[in-house]
Amino acid sequence: MNQQLQQRESYSQLALDLLAKAKRSGATEADIIIADGETFSVQVRLGAVDRLTKAREKHLGLRVFVGKRSASTSTSDFSADSLNQLVNETCTLAKAVVEDPVSGLPAADQMAGARPELDLFDPTRLSTEQQIDLAKRVEAAAMSTDERVTNSEGGDFDSSSGRVVLGNSHGFLGEYQSSSFSMAASPVATDPATGAMQRDSWYDVQRKFSKLATPEAVGLEAARRTVRKLGARKVATQRVPVVFDAEMAGSLMGNLCGAVSGYALYKGASFLAGQLGQPLAPDYVTVYDDGRVVGGLGSRPFDGEGLPTRKTTVVERGVLKSYLLDTYSGRKLGMASTGNASRSVGENPSVGPTNFYLAPGTKTAQEIIKTVQQGLYVTDLIGFGINMVTGDYSRGASGFWIEGGELAYPVEEITIAGNLKEMFAGIEMVGSDLVFRGRIASPTVKICEMTVAGS
Repeated sequence: MNQQLQQRESYSQLALDLLAKAKRSGATEADIIIADGETFSVQVRLGAVDRLTKAREKHLGLRVFVGKRSASTSTSDFSADSLNQLVNETCTLAKAVVEDPVSGLPAADQMAGARPELDLFDPTRLSTEQQIDLAKRVEAAAMSTDERVTNSEGGDFDSSSGRVVLGNSHGFLGEYQSSSFSMAASPVATDPATGAMQRDSWYDVQRKFSKLATPEAVGLEAARRTVRKLGARKVATQRVPVVFDAEMAGSLMGNLCGAVSGYALYKGASFLAGQLGQPLAPDYVTVYDDGRVVGGLGSRPFDGEGLPTRKTTVVERGVLKSYLLDTYSGRKLGMASTGNASRSVGENPSVGPTNFYLAPGTKTAQEIIKTVQQGLYVTDLIGFGINMVTGDYSRGASGFWIEGGELAYPVEEITIAGNLKEMFAGIEMVGSDLVFRGRIASPTVKICEMTVAGS
């Protein structure tokens, strides 16, 4: 722990020193981000290690402003000569670019103050052998549960941990640690009657290793999802209700997240431009972006510019209430940042979600399916046929045909089409099965009617 503390203090001091050097070199404002961490990834296939990577990295990114001109650079060389050169070159670059009237750091009084304890870091350290064993176990579980599972595209285990230090010339200096652990299996099943094959996968991801599902549970679910696709058919083209399972409904939330991003809005590339205060969905639809969820996969105490993260109500009882903004896109739109600056080392901030989700309803997925006499239950989406300017939506899909409120048989080689605005307006039911396996999540969603194009 002493070594960790020393490194933390040295990174903080390094940030302060380089910011001071940037000011001496002509910068009017500057910010710096230092990230270090380690990653491990293993994939096994049919019980043998197929791929294994292990890395420890550290990077430093510097952004300087000279008036309304700015430049960003990065390095992984922390030697004194290299860092001095980085400061000088960044300031020189900034002086050479054109002015941008809305560039600059956020105001000093907007910086994050008190930092909440968000429980983002797990100090658990697994040996290489333990992580390989977990990948083998998840694949073995998927392979051994049903004789129709005949092959595997792999079992995976990944872990990562790291620290971010962010400082700027307003005097802000903040840091946090985070970790993640994930596991996945991708089995292949063969129909004994026809020889036709299907593949699917399942996974879990958590900040804390102790909260990760067992390899046996993940493998079993991967096998179940794969085997149930055997015997898939095509269906005739028609307009029917469409139920998106929770994973696929999450992709709809991803589309909404993209449409409320400040950069898409000021570039005129979103069908939701100018729609604040307008109804988007029925009154039982509420969508949040919450950077303060304890243990959340997208949680953090401050954003990529040092502003406090927060809970933003994006859609409240069906009405579009807020966009997601960083300082730059907010200034472009004449609005304040929502604390959604997302940033890679050496890149300018952009807008990104924290924990973006559709608030759950009260019906189980099974209860929602029971309300459909004839329709489609979507479990996979393929391709990206979405026009974010108009909202027109067309994607390849597979899943299950619903007859009389029951899943009747698997279907594939179909396309679902509609318009995102009409789809959000046509949400008839919202499920209770919200689970986060990423930064964007949703429960099951039923849309009243879409075009299903088949044979």
